[in-house]
Order: sequence, then structure tokens, then C-alpha cells
Amino acid sequence: MWDDVESFLHHLSVERGISPHTHSAYANDLEQFVAFLSSGCDGALPPPIAWSDVTEAHLISYVEHLADREYSASTRARKIASMKSLFKFLRREQRISQNPAEAMHSPRVGRPLPKALTVEQVDRLLNEVAREATNEGVRDIAMLELLYAAGLRVSELVGLNLRDVDLEEMTVRCVGKGGKERLIPLHEAAVAVLERYLERARPALATKFSGEALFLNRKGQRLTRQGFWLRLQRYAKRSGILTRLTPHTLRHSFATHLLTGGATLRHVQELLGHASIATTQVYTHLTSEHVREQYRKAHPRAG
Repeated sequence: MWDDVESFLHHLSVERGISPHTHSAYANDLEQFVAFLSSGCDGALPPPIAWSDVTEAHLISYVEHLADREYSASTRARKIASMKSLFKFLRREQRISQNPAEAMHSPRVGRPLPKALTVEQVDRLLNEVAREATNEGVRDIAMLELLYAAGLRVSELVGLNLRDVDLEEMTVRCVGKGGKERLIPLHEAAVAVLERYLERARPALATKFSGEALFLNRKGQRLTRQGFWLRLQRYAKRSGILTRLTPHTLRHSFATHLLTGGATLRHVQELLGHASIATTQVYTHLTSEHVREQYRKAHPRAG
């Protein structure tokens, strides 16, 4: 597959005359993309053998991967543009019969505000998942309660092991970007569903190959990011949430609802595992809008 990428890069240099700096950027972006595909989208999908094997599901998983790693909108837009340009080239050269990236859109560049659910929407989603009585349903409500209770990245969530959750101390330990470890407190509702999952559902799902993985799929293997994403889409549809819902949406909602409830920016930074408080400050725009809305409702002259 890399031979085709090199042909594309040669095309950019010779026929389009791009600068060495731009060539290097394309090469780095596409090297990351190919490495992601070779990993089977972090183990979520079968690794494609040829470009003709790449599907829209692979590309969606890659976009989610970029969002999960919290690249800026401009960086994600560039990486997605590099990927789309490659597929246009492959289609024009008739190396693929159809372009899986044709309908994909790049994120808007700038500083778009994170999308957050309302508290009512979160309650509706969690109540919908809680009605699922199967072992997978018990697992799913435990995962969603934990995601919203701790503001985890989806990669952190699916990467958890049994030893990372301490129900007596009501904490979860996770290793984030750069190998940085953080300990996050949990509320009683999250602990209760985790306890139910560990007592009932996980033993039923587990096999001799499960190891220490906390959250398991129906085969007893560690649940993947893609597997969790697909389950989340199903629950969102069933609960009537029409906005695009991803695991990152719940992380955004966690941060927004904490700040709206009075938590300090520094506290939320620590819980999210942001290296810089500047990354967390984007949420202040959301909470400022909440304050303005409350002002408009409460002030007698603001109506």
C-alpha cells in the first residue's frame, strides 16, 4: 500500500510542484494513516490488504481516532484532506473502483465549541441503556456511566484493566496521553453499575483469553473503540438524540456540566488530563453562554 502512497507523493512533487515542506506534511500525514490502517484501526477492524479493501468504516474510525487524540481542528482538517487527496488520486489512476472518502467532510477550522449534551439528554440516554437487560447491556451502562462520571477518552475507557477500578475507594485510574496517569473519583451511581457488571456480566462474557481487560465483547475479548462507537450510535437513535453523538461528546458533556455546576477550570483540567489549561479554557465559552441564558431568563428587562 505504501508504494501507492509514494506514487501519489511523486505526483504531487513532479506534476503539481508542491514545496518540500508541503511534501513532508503529506508524507507524515499519510504515514500515520497507513500505520492506523495496518493496526486494524487500533484493533477495531480487519487490516486492509489493499486500498480496494478500505471502507468508509475504516475512515470513520480514523476520524474518531484523530478526535480522540485531541488534535486541533486545523490539524485534523489537514490530515483528512491528505487522505481525501490520496483517494482521489487512486480513483483517477483506477487503482480503486470507488472512493470511500468521497462523502467525508473535514472539520471546520478555527476554534469550534465542543458539542455537549444537555443534562436531560444524558439522563435520557443512560435510562435507555439501563433498560437493556442482557450481559452486553449491563456492560454498556457501566461503560457509559463511567465515561460520563470520569470524562475519559474512549481509548482510555476501552483500555482499562480490572485493577484500574477501585470500587471501595470509588476511583478509576487511567493512563492518558504521554503516559500520564491520573486518578479520578467516581460517584455512587457509576460505582453501582460497575459493581453489577463485575459481579454478573463480565464473568458471563469472560473466557480464558480475556486476561485483565475490564470491558469485554461477546467473544470475551477486549471491546474495541469501534465496537463501543457502534453500540453508542444504536442507543442514541433509540433515545431520540438527533445530534451526532460520539464517545467524545460525553467527555465534553462531563466537562461542561462540571463547570456549569461550579467546578474550577483547574479542577476540570486535572480530571480531563489536559497538559495545558489553555486546552480546557474552550469550555469557558460554553459555560459563559449558560450564564448569559440564565441572565436572559432571570432579568426582568432582558426578555
